[in-house]
Amino acid sequence: MKKALVNFLKIAIPLAIGVWLVFKTYNDLSDAQKNELFAAFRQADMRWLILATIVGWLAHVSRGWRWRYLLSPLGHRPGFWNCYHAVMIGYFMNMFIQRAGEASRAVSLYRTEKVPFEQGFGTILAERVVDTVMLAGIGIVTVLFQLDKIDLFKARIEQFRAAQGPAEDGGFPWFTVILVIIGLAMVAGTFFVITRPTLRARFMELLRGFGQGLRTVLSTKQKGAFILHTLFIWGAYLAMFKVGFHCLPSMVDVPFAGILAGFIMGAVGIVLVQGGIGVYPALVALTVGMYMAPSAGGELLRPDALAMGWLLWGAQTLMIIVLGGLSLLLVTRNGKPL
Repeated sequence: MKKALVNFLKIAIPLAIGVWLVFKTYNDLSDAQKNELFAAFRQADMRWLILATIVGWLAHVSRGWRWRYLLSPLGHRPGFWNCYHAVMIGYFMNMFIQRAGEASRAVSLYRTEKVPFEQGFGTILAERVVDTVMLAGIGIVTVLFQLDKIDLFKARIEQFRAAQGPAEDGGFPWFTVILVIIGLAMVAGTFFVITRPTLRARFMELLRGFGQGLRTVLSTKQKGAFILHTLFIWGAYLAMFKVGFHCLPSMVDVPFAGILAGFIMGAVGIVLVQGGIGVYPALVALTVGMYMAPSAGGELLRPDALAMGWLLWGAQTLMIIVLGGLSLLLVTRNGKPL
């Protein structure tokens, strides 16, 4: 009962925050801004959005192919389609249950190719290390692009504060409370791993699987192909983001620095809430809006930038639900190598 409640809260709380943010973002818009928001949706050229979605899908295809290079040193030769379906199932599950995608992906490959869960999961975690390095690299480049814009950001924030009127003293210390909760969760997790033999054994088993998976990155015979696929995956992610901006006339001229910053913040939004609902569009809009002409009222959140965030999120989400759901259906019905 207690475990079921904890699992429910792990899903419900982030999702509730995302849904609340959807309504909060919309309700904070004035009537004129709401009209601008819906006008932007009507102006959207869906052809660009479809092209962006295809580019994003190609990144997922490449990820499925790249995974085979990590499984090969472990003695496994899985078929491409089973790897691809497992990748899409992982994305599909992450839409509904945060951090469930990695486990679902490993289970799918075990079901179709009999790759041991620990080995499959270990290679997935090793992939995550590589992807984290890539995202960090893009983040560093993004920061370097912003160094000459710090004064601009300060001016825009001051303009926004002036438009909001004098700030009230006090307020609930959300930031401190969140840090305390994160700290307590880390302490509790460490305590349970140390004091419970079954949990400790499981943790060590996963740790060994991760180490084995990480070694496959270094031992794979297709290092050049692995690197090229990695560069293609992240290049496609950025291209998808950039191409999507062409669907709204007012977003075409957003500079590359704004594209990079919006991309990073969108990635953060997806990590914070399963599927990025509410958070992804808001963070993208707030970030990209800093690179556009300020609104007359001094608002940081521009309606057309918010529409752009929702269009990008909607296209990615629809692709994952449709194609991920199809992959789940195929694997569930067949349950054998494709």
